[in-house]
Amino acid sequence: MPVPILLVTGFLGAGKTTVVNHLLAHAEGRRIAAIVNDFGAINIDAELIAGASDGVVSLANGCICCSLEGDLLRTLSTLLRRDPKPDYIVIETSGVADPADIVRNLMDPVILREAPLETVLCVMDAATPAAALDDALHRSQLRVADIVALSKLDLADEGAGGRMREAIRAQRVPAVVVDAQRGEIPSTLLFPATVDRAPAPREPGPRRPAEQRFETLSWTSDQPISLPRLQQAIGRLAPKLARAKGLFETIEQPGRQMVFQFAAGRATLAPGDAAPAPGVPRARIVFIAELGVLSKAELDEIMETCVADR
Repeated sequence: MPVPILLVTGFLGAGKTTVVNHLLAHAEGRRIAAIVNDFGAINIDAELIAGASDGVVSLANGCICCSLEGDLLRTLSTLLRRDPKPDYIVIETSGVADPADIVRNLMDPVILREAPLETVLCVMDAATPAAALDDALHRSQLRVADIVALSKLDLADEGAGGRMREAIRAQRVPAVVVDAQRGEIPSTLLFPATVDRAPAPREPGPRRPAEQRFETLSWTSDQPISLPRLQQAIGRLAPKLARAKGLFETIEQPGRQMVFQFAAGRATLAPGDAAPAPGVPRARIVFIAELGVLSKAELDEIMETCVADR
């Protein structure tokens, strides 16, 4: 029996991981295999974790989650050999990936027969400026989508959802547009009833030269950081950032890690686990910016102002 694939795409910080988390936590008896770029981004409730081996996290509800390392087709082949096989496979793309390239790979005749691409879901922050949809990467993510899910509506102003729907219509995107409060999307849209025939092959569009637009810069410290100073530092860095996330211990709450997220111009903090193990830096933050916009020297200079003993 073929195993349908749900491909989840969307720009940096759009809320893709929140959607995948919700799918896995509310599987409703389905065995879902999720392929993600980084286990650290998946925040499954502790009671769902059953164990981990061979790069696969097993969940007590029958689902599994594995990190995408190396070739996608090889990862899919490994999942399809599992016994029992999953009922569905969810692939979360990188926020800077052109999904057309992944769709093209999934049109491989062998994969199409065993694991047909059933649905492409594009997650979009409702507060995204309409002008951003003219960006080539945004257009590609929308063009391949069957469903567009508007996320973070609770963080946007009242009319943001309506404006975004109009902007999507202006792009002549045939996808269904739905709201995705806290990552929740009707399962009947994402997991349609099984049919005897596989979905028809898709046309992902012409192949375009790969464009390296973004780079990742990391900053660590062995000292706790000051929250007020961090707020000032992020205020200085924000105009140059596409995304940031990290873990750190603060002066204000010693012995406890905070989880930091920055996306679409918004920064959030949430309580994390206990302090890191000995030898692990007490502050670890990853920043994503367009190439050449932010130098490592500038980043270090700004972030060092956050360290407690400065």
